[in-house]
Amino acid sequence: MKKILKSGIIDNNPVLIQLVGLCSVLGVSTTVMNALGMGAAVIVVATLSNLVVSLLRNFIPDEVRIPCYIVVIASFVTMVDMVMKAYTPELYAQLGIFIPLIVVNCLILARAEGFANKNKILPSIVDGFANGVGYTITIVILAFVRELLGAGAIFGYELLSGEGIKPIGIIAQAPGSFIVLGMILAVFNYVASKKEESK
Repeated sequence: MKKILKSGIIDNNPVLIQLVGLCSVLGVSTTVMNALGMGAAVIVVATLSNLVVSLLRNFIPDEVRIPCYIVVIASFVTMVDMVMKAYTPELYAQLGIFIPLIVVNCLILARAEGFANKNKILPSIVDGFANGVGYTITIVILAFVRELLGAGAIFGYELLSGEGIKPIGIIAQAPGSFIVLGMILAVFNYVASKKEESK
């Protein structure tokens, strides 16, 4: 279980290693609040869909397994979508189309096909949760850097204020997500290579 958890969060991080789910990572990471909301939605959907796929893995014929996974994932996405719309309408409005797009998020479909379809229930739950957490950590770090440098504030609290300190406007815009993600990938790969060398 520890190995599965570590794999999903660090060793095989869905964003930093597999480079999947980037559409929402780049599109939603304008604020930390958006990133936390999207991360929570992905954790719930990935965990529950892995659970159901693992439960049904012996009953789903191979010929229709992908459509079945999509139906399972879409069901949980619809539930998450309705809960967010009811209880967090402001966040729901900010995330917009990215919540329904979780249905086709490569991360969730890949975990259903690559792991839950071949493993028992508990490891599948841990795998879905770990990959969701790995996704969330990455998107929150990206959003933190973008919000801090792009707006000079976090959660509405001004952190970069004073004479001569101005937010970097491009970081808050779409190109900024690519720039910051590239920097995060560079740091992650550098640290990973140093760890590999020290072994």
